[in-house]
Amino acid sequence: MNRWLTVALALQTLAACGAARAEGAVVVPHTRSVRLSGKQAEWARQGVLGVRFGKATAIPAQAGTAAGGGYEVAWLAPEGAQAAKWRLVRLPSPTTQLSAAADPATGQVELRQGAERVLRYNRKTVDPTPSLDRISEANRIYARPRSDYIDPLYGPSGEPMTRDLPVDHPHHRGIYWAWPETQFGVEMGDLHALQRVWARPAEPMALISGPVFAEVRADSLWMWEDKEPIVRETAVIRAYRSVGGERTIDLTFSFLALKEGVSIARRGTAHYGGLNLRMNEVADQRITFHTDGQGADPRMAWGDLSGRFAGAVSPAGLTVLQCAENPCYPGDWVQYPELNWFQPTFPAANMRRPLSTEKPLTLRFRLWVHPGATPSDETLRTLWSAANQR
Repeated sequence: MNRWLTVALALQTLAACGAARAEGAVVVPHTRSVRLSGKQAEWARQGVLGVRFGKATAIPAQAGTAAGGGYEVAWLAPEGAQAAKWRLVRLPSPTTQLSAAADPATGQVELRQGAERVLRYNRKTVDPTPSLDRISEANRIYARPRSDYIDPLYGPSGEPMTRDLPVDHPHHRGIYWAWPETQFGVEMGDLHALQRVWARPAEPMALISGPVFAEVRADSLWMWEDKEPIVRETAVIRAYRSVGGERTIDLTFSFLALKEGVSIARRGTAHYGGLNLRMNEVADQRITFHTDGQGADPRMAWGDLSGRFAGAVSPAGLTVLQCAENPCYPGDWVQYPELNWFQPTFPAANMRRPLSTEKPLTLRFRLWVHPGATPSDETLRTLWSAANQR
């Protein structure tokens, strides 16, 4: 069976099963730069743009912002579909939207798929005061107002997979990107533990909703002593439609120094720091890491934490796929199983990474929320390859 026919049959199965994943088919995001005709652009505005492979049933597609005369068009299909013959078509009716919207009460950004909650991006500063009575006096120094993080991230059954303000480490805040050694000149702050430097919301912010993905693009300022801006950060969080309970989430972070003399490092330059994942309470927890040895081509790196979250009946997990274009790739893996916490580190051990005032540092990661226990290496290799072909 040739590759095109395999993809077409898998797509036909996906459509027939109401977007449930076909056995053996790993569904991943695909993006292409496309010039849309006037008719196709109108389909995109109406939410009825689709893509068809051969004679397979058409699946939803989403056109992003026009750039350079073309559009970034995205869809979800089995790995390998990027190479198959395809064409844009009109769907018979609109597909349920993924939405990104600011909560009018809190100002936080909620990503949803229809009525289903996907994640909350806490853009606005969260006041920990209501939680102080359960935090020891010694730990209250870390229970500081926090912004710019994801919590909750929801699992396949709607269970919250992440945790904010835990009693043991109240500065932990779900999924957050922060460094325990944030240096400004000769002074040292701790963006990770919320000491001397904090990320605070700034303009601009842009929200995208659509049939394939929802996205928030938001700026924050790293404020030294909560007064002086030293870094402008742009975070892009894109969550794709779930397929068979599986969901892909892309994270892109850019950091541009606003002052000279800003650098970041891991704790003691050799321990933790970077993309931090504090997960919720999980029964039957299993943490696994994989990094190919030097000389492997390609050299793949991923980590996974799986178990039964927050009292859920069925197991689920979160996979982190490192992107090979990140500086210092691959990052070391660090875990604290007793805290349900793991991460890929940045930068490399025993170094401090200066932040430039001219060229931003960019880091990318792909998250994969999945039902069931730890995925197979074959599945994870397919997912890593897809994450690194964009």
